[in-house]
Amino acid sequence: MPPIKKIVTWLLVIFLLYAIFTSPTDAANMVGSAWDVVTNGVGNIGRFFDSLIARS
Repeated sequence: MPPIKKIVTWLLVIFLLYAIFTSPTDAANMVGSAWDVVTNGVGNIGRFFDSLIARS
């Protein structure tokens, strides 16, 4: 059986490079959107624990 994880990783890297080279503006927008989702998620987790501590 071929190493599936290694194959999938290489396919993902090739796809990302293709996306960056063919439309860099769209790729930058996608990365920016993903970063916004991550920062909002971390902020929401922080607010959850702040409110949890404040109720105690």
